[in-house]
Amino acid sequence: MPMHRPAALPALLALCSLLLMGIQGPAQAQAAAPPAQAAPQQAPAAPPQGIRQVVMIEGVTEYRLENGLTVLLAPDDSRAQTTVNMSYRVGSRNEGPGETGMAHLLEHLLFRGSPEHPDALAEFSRRGLAANGSTTTDLTNYYATFASNPNTLRWYLAWQADAMLNARIGRADLDAEMPVVRNEMEQGENSPFSMLLQQTDAAAYVWHPYGRSVIGARSDVEHVDIEQLRAFYHRYYQPDNAVLIVTGRFDAAQTLQWIARDFGPLARPERALPPEYTVEPVQQGARAVTLRRAGGSPIAIVQYHFPEGASDAYTALSLGTDMLADSPAGPLYRALVQTGQAGSVFGFARAMKQPGYVVFGAQLQPAADPHAVLATLEKTLESGGIDQLDQAALDRSRTAWLNQWKQVYNQPANLADALSNAVSRGDWRLFFIEPMRIRALKLDDIRRQLHAWLLPSNRTSGLYLPTPDPVYAPAAPAADLGPWIAQLKTGTDRPAVASFDTDPQALDADTRRSTLNLPNGPVTLALLPKATPGDQVHAYMRLRFGAAEQMRGLGLVPSITAAMLLRGADGLSRQQIEDRLNALDSDLSFSGGGNTLTVTMRSSRDHLPDLLALTFRLLRHPAFPAAELSELQHALLGNIEDEAVSPAWLVRNTLERQDQPWKSDDIRYTPTAQELLKDTQSLTPAALKQFHDRFYGAGGIQLSVVGDFDPQAVEHSLRAGLEGWRQAPAYERAMEPWYPIAPEVFHIPAPGKANANYLAALQLKLQDTDPRWPALILANYLLGGSEDSRLWQAIRVKGGLSYTVGSSLQASSWEPSGSWTFFATMASQNAQALQDAMVKTLSDTLKNGFTQDEVDQGVKSLLNYLKLGRSNDSWLADHWLDYLDTGRSFAWQQRIIDQLKSLKAGQVNAAMRDLLKPGELSIAVAADPKAKP
Repeated sequence: MPMHRPAALPALLALCSLLLMGIQGPAQAQAAAPPAQAAPQQAPAAPPQGIRQVVMIEGVTEYRLENGLTVLLAPDDSRAQTTVNMSYRVGSRNEGPGETGMAHLLEHLLFRGSPEHPDALAEFSRRGLAANGSTTTDLTNYYATFASNPNTLRWYLAWQADAMLNARIGRADLDAEMPVVRNEMEQGENSPFSMLLQQTDAAAYVWHPYGRSVIGARSDVEHVDIEQLRAFYHRYYQPDNAVLIVTGRFDAAQTLQWIARDFGPLARPERALPPEYTVEPVQQGARAVTLRRAGGSPIAIVQYHFPEGASDAYTALSLGTDMLADSPAGPLYRALVQTGQAGSVFGFARAMKQPGYVVFGAQLQPAADPHAVLATLEKTLESGGIDQLDQAALDRSRTAWLNQWKQVYNQPANLADALSNAVSRGDWRLFFIEPMRIRALKLDDIRRQLHAWLLPSNRTSGLYLPTPDPVYAPAAPAADLGPWIAQLKTGTDRPAVASFDTDPQALDADTRRSTLNLPNGPVTLALLPKATPGDQVHAYMRLRFGAAEQMRGLGLVPSITAAMLLRGADGLSRQQIEDRLNALDSDLSFSGGGNTLTVTMRSSRDHLPDLLALTFRLLRHPAFPAAELSELQHALLGNIEDEAVSPAWLVRNTLERQDQPWKSDDIRYTPTAQELLKDTQSLTPAALKQFHDRFYGAGGIQLSVVGDFDPQAVEHSLRAGLEGWRQAPAYERAMEPWYPIAPEVFHIPAPGKANANYLAALQLKLQDTDPRWPALILANYLLGGSEDSRLWQAIRVKGGLSYTVGSSLQASSWEPSGSWTFFATMASQNAQALQDAMVKTLSDTLKNGFTQDEVDQGVKSLLNYLKLGRSNDSWLADHWLDYLDTGRSFAWQQRIIDQLKSLKAGQVNAAMRDLLKPGELSIAVAADPKAKP
């Protein structure tokens, strides 16, 4: 799928982030409940001519056009953003012999444009759309989220109507996009797990197309016939094979008028879609595959056929999968992680239109016997593990599932995605049927289904015998939605939430900023109460303590201390903490490094006080259990070993270490992989406890809260949670001054990696108070910050050399210290061509500069993205925490906005030429030296 908005450089310990995130809920979304005065959204009483209303279920209304197009509208005024999905019922399952990868290739080519819209991605960027596409076995989906704007919605609907029938699908576009698609293939080939799963899929499915990779066979993709591709497009990209979904803030009546105008004239196709005859026979014996390749750590997986995703049986099996693979309470975790054979275990079921599958697996410890681990995995699943499941496990997984569903339902972008996923399984109403099924499930139902399907004869095993009297799994039953559909309450609507003004001035006016003075030190507050769906609230808290000098020699201790807070406290086990968060329908995570600790919270109005109480209990009374630390160390060691051979980590670590002035015992020092491994192995509970006892405490705490909450209740919780806690050592920020780096080019071997990485960095004496800062923000955006940027157009669109290319600009708020970085991925054999293209693009941009039209369009796009960010409560809370640190407010953002609006091309070009010196870049390229063209 085309990529968008590249991320900035990860921090020093990004490779450890998976282990430091803490326990979170199943989805990081926002849920719903209205203020008492808000009126619910109502569906239009009379749709336009040519459109008929079919049914409304809990605020989602289905309409049907005469040409067969299905439309789902789910208006929600609670946040200032709109999401549009166009879902085509076509995926890799629909490809014939020699056509593999065709559905995915079409997804790429649709963004290449039409005569009316010659460069769709660039137009998205100009309008501030966060847009993308995706292809699965059963669905091709095009989606966009943007700050609510009727003109943007009208334009995007018109683009979707044009793209449905008028995409170019030309040979020139295909040839230009082909290297990009190959690059995407190679990214997947860099992952041992992805390749192992691809091979087990192929072994598990003898006849059905689900055994083929969505991205397709390289030979098919590289030799695709353009006329076949056009025929495939015209066959499946038709109104009667599409579902248009609009969620978020929009005028439903006006939107239906636009849909009638843009899609109504499209004729209902006369063609009939090809029938599908292939049914995978019941598997009659265990199968196994082994994959050998360079790098990474051992993985063992087992795969079983499952019924189709619309069936009652699938729902029971999917929840059973969650129970078996649960960490740390599930049978797999106890059998493999707690015994030291694996660093982690996992399990996931694939909900597919036709009978799909489930995968369970384990990331092995370096000294473990892969065959023994695989045997334990198989035995646990096929014999004792199912019977270990109890009512507590069912209650835990059911609660987590329903919490996730609620969060998805109350977040417009996630709701659109969930409806598309339900469409891919056969019926959008499955989204509302499944909660009924989940609530109705009994433990015996789940055990019975698991015993029926998790059989040796139904298994395909994978690693990075004839069976007497085999017992076969049953043939997959057809889904019967009738009884469930009869129970749906039609005509129901979702509760509405009053709209909220997210302009910077309004945010400052509505936010209560104060200092809570306590005997053991102050708490600086930014509290923004507002109505939200489901009374949701987001909060960030930062603890600050000590100085850099006091942190010498501590290495990973501050980070791992934070990571261990959710793994046990006085009187609470890791499972009890997880269960408590589940009961509170809340998320909590701790991330620490150096002399700061950041707490991230999501909860609701009723549960926020209890979540704060739990947070302070964990902060003040951690247990640092030795067994939990050992498990964390094992998982971290495996993660470091995996990351240390990836091209992305190699280039990042190389440039971060270049000429660094810090000694190895300084918290700002960037370690090598070997140093990280050694530091991880040396961790002890005593060291963590000593650090906690010395540095954690009250004083210098900052808290930002955004959402539906009672400010007085928050202050009461703070007083209660902090009462009697020792005061932390005085905080002194660790300075990050600019230091000189001699330009150098590093060529780093990455054997066996088809995908390579390029990274270049320029250190800048730059602070964000510099008068040139707004001009530089825009210069970076125009140079490499969007799909309409110079780098994207030259290297991604025209050159076809890279799947991801862009730039990132950073500047400190505290001292003149910043960086300008440039990054790209490419095939290893294209490394030199990409470097040449990067040099040429930077040189041409510096020479010719940007035009005033580019500047004006770039400013408009940037402002749209800022507006989109301000519509997100978590984003607001995160920014308020930063503003508390810097003494700023959203007036600072308004100042940047005002300066952006007044920029002239001459200012932007001058600022860029002042600082961007390509000859001073340090460059790192990690690629396979033996890669062949």
